[in-house]
Amino acid sequence: MRMCSIASGSSGNCIYVGSDDTHLLVDAGISKKRIEAGLEKLEIKGDELDGILVTHEHSDHIQGLGVFSRKYGVPIYATPGTIEGIKSSSSLGKLPDGILHPITVDEKFMLGDITVDPFAISHDANEPSGYRMECGGKAAAVATDLGIYNDYIVKKLENLDAVLLEANHDVHMLEVGGYPYHLKRRILGDRGHLSNELSGRLLCDILHDNLKHIVLGHLSKENNYAKLAYETVKLEVTLGDNPYKGEELNMQVANRDSVSEILMF
Repeated sequence: MRMCSIASGSSGNCIYVGSDDTHLLVDAGISKKRIEAGLEKLEIKGDELDGILVTHEHSDHIQGLGVFSRKYGVPIYATPGTIEGIKSSSSLGKLPDGILHPITVDEKFMLGDITVDPFAISHDANEPSGYRMECGGKAAAVATDLGIYNDYIVKKLENLDAVLLEANHDVHMLEVGGYPYHLKRRILGDRGHLSNELSGRLLCDILHDNLKHIVLGHLSKENNYAKLAYETVKLEVTLGDNPYKGEELNMQVANRDSVSEILMF
């Protein structure tokens, strides 16, 4: 399998996960041009994609969906609530008929040779989901926009080979920053985003010897920066109740505006 962040951050998200024969995107929150440029680095054309998995209907996850789907006709998979949100978005324009396919959290389905396992997440959207994908005994997951995490989320993220995990904000930067009070409460709330510290604690719960690739993603442009997220998560692992040390991890921070390293596993 391969995983690559084409873009990840509060301004736009698009993640590639695929096998030799099946190619998927998780979200299309950047322009068609940028998606195409990212796919080109993976040596994939837009019409070779087997599906786009949408986590939720916020613009940083769907803003490129309309233009891209009208050009390439790639099937779009999302929960019924997310599909309603997509249909209600005035900025996307009309999507091709029959392109939206409803899925149900905790009900696995096949796209090519990849098993997709959607799981519910806590975020202030209609019916948001994360995705676990498995093929040939390997597994990867994309888990962002998590207001909270619990035993259910940990279970969905067990025994992965690669994970893209949210590390959205530094709590102190957010609290002293210029965001209005209601927005700070939203981000810090149970339907908001994971802080660097909580990202590290969640990582402690899912670490195992075969988790070879860890990517921190969906960083806030205003309330975080890459080195701070990286060092904070590393420290949480080192101090956590687990046999691992932060400096031992193969961990990177996804680039906000450019394609990150292509991970093979």
